[in-house]
Amino acid sequence: MGGNIAGKIAGNWFHRGLQLLFMGCVTGFLAGVVVTFYNICVSLAEGFSTDLYAYVREHWFLVPVLLAALAAVALLIGVLVQLVPMVRGSGIPQTEGAARGILKYNPFVTLCSMFAASLLCVFAGMSAGGEGPSIQIGGMCGYGPSRLFSRTDMLRRYQITGGGCAGLAVAFNAPLTGMAFAFEETHKKFSPEVFICAFSSVVTGVVTRNLIRGGLGLGTGAAFSSFAFAEIAYPYAAYGYILLAAFVCALCGVIFFHTVKGLKKVMEEKVTFLSGAGRMLIPFLLAGVFGLVTVYAMGGGHALIEALGTQGGATEMSLQESFSLGLAGTLALALLFKFAASVVNMSCGVPCGVFIPMLAIGAAAGALLSLFMQEFLGMDASYSDLIVMVSLASFFTCVVRAPITGVVMVVELTWSFTPLLPVVLGVAVGYMVGQAAGTEPIYEYMLGRIVEERGVRPEHFSRSFLVRAHSIVSDMTVKDVLWPAGAAVKALSRGEESIVPGADTVLRAGDVITVDAETPDPAATERELCLLTGNPPPRKVPKNGKKRKPAAR
Repeated sequence: MGGNIAGKIAGNWFHRGLQLLFMGCVTGFLAGVVVTFYNICVSLAEGFSTDLYAYVREHWFLVPVLLAALAAVALLIGVLVQLVPMVRGSGIPQTEGAARGILKYNPFVTLCSMFAASLLCVFAGMSAGGEGPSIQIGGMCGYGPSRLFSRTDMLRRYQITGGGCAGLAVAFNAPLTGMAFAFEETHKKFSPEVFICAFSSVVTGVVTRNLIRGGLGLGTGAAFSSFAFAEIAYPYAAYGYILLAAFVCALCGVIFFHTVKGLKKVMEEKVTFLSGAGRMLIPFLLAGVFGLVTVYAMGGGHALIEALGTQGGATEMSLQESFSLGLAGTLALALLFKFAASVVNMSCGVPCGVFIPMLAIGAAAGALLSLFMQEFLGMDASYSDLIVMVSLASFFTCVVRAPITGVVMVVELTWSFTPLLPVVLGVAVGYMVGQAAGTEPIYEYMLGRIVEERGVRPEHFSRSFLVRAHSIVSDMTVKDVLWPAGAAVKALSRGEESIVPGADTVLRAGDVITVDAETPDPAATERELCLLTGNPPPRKVPKNGKKRKPAAR
């Protein structure tokens, strides 16, 4: 008897696993193709805008023309954001909302709009990265095929997850970072199903990326090659510098969050001309001014981070500018501009990535701290690269609250395990400071604002469902089921026995489960729960108003 049950569980899981694996590969291939070409376009746009701003710096009479062009682009982006609200911001909160079943939208329109709008922002010279939009574009590469093949809502959400983490992995050429992001940020849990969809999508996407870039004669690496670390154990004194840098950068992360939160409220309440589209003038004109002052205020921040590397011991960093402020002054200016531009972009909802700009803020703060500690605390200059990476990870973790992603990302981007322990310490400090300060994870906050702006009003939902043999949830644990957004199993009856369901409770055929939820669409939630438990979809309520029978009957 036990062998039959085990065989059924294994058979059901194997069938689901194969389905997830196949759809993950399809999603990963599409994400690999689209996101690779998107990032190639982003690189070309960054190069063009850098050359354009350099030309305008040499011909100052063209500054009014540049600002007028930026104003026109700002209004165009403002109108587009009004027409397609799901491209507002970096795209990461929207992807997370779709993967959790909170948000639904047209994948093709969203993909094309984010592709064009974010690329135009980079072309205009804004502090805009391609990683956030890559996540949304990848997620839409999973959303579209799931609708085409009429997949269940659960499988669709897995495909969005797989596409999103493949988009990040392709943008960074960092597969482990993409997978960690799926577990830690998108679903905030580990399950075999999430692993399969993330693994298959990421591997297929990265392989596709490298084949395309190799075929076009482009490099396939994405690491910061200017960073090098001593291959020896760091002395105890070094950890004092590491903890100090991590703490200061975590405090910068707290300031960053509250600045975004406060400014966003001001922008939404005070800057409302042209139905809100006019607020885009502020970040675009600001970007024009910053870009004319320093090239390091433009683009995502790859060039800035790379310029902060010392190759593991040089006393002078490679950051250079056309004006004389000294190294510390140039660093402070780049940090100030990057911080201000990123805050304004997020507050105004500019459709551009802030993932890499946030890393650049942390890295620039770390480089400035490194100079300070060398000058006043006697720190060895060979620790500079380590301090920069620790600061980057600490700032990112404090703001995003994804510690594992922060650690894995540094290892993959530097191609070195040497800084692993110091980075883990920095990430721990960043996480604890964020928790102690009571800040929300930035993408969770942004998702909440999007849901609020869309006027979503959740209603209480409670139904009982019979778990039928060979249904999706049959022989699965409660924690491994991707339930509809806001749904939870509150009670379980197995024959005459009443069971208090826990995360590890295995659902069996014949069980009757009671599911409670706070959902904006009770009918859609009930349909999805019927599909999960193997029950026929609910019938529409007759015009005479008689209620349908519960699914459990």
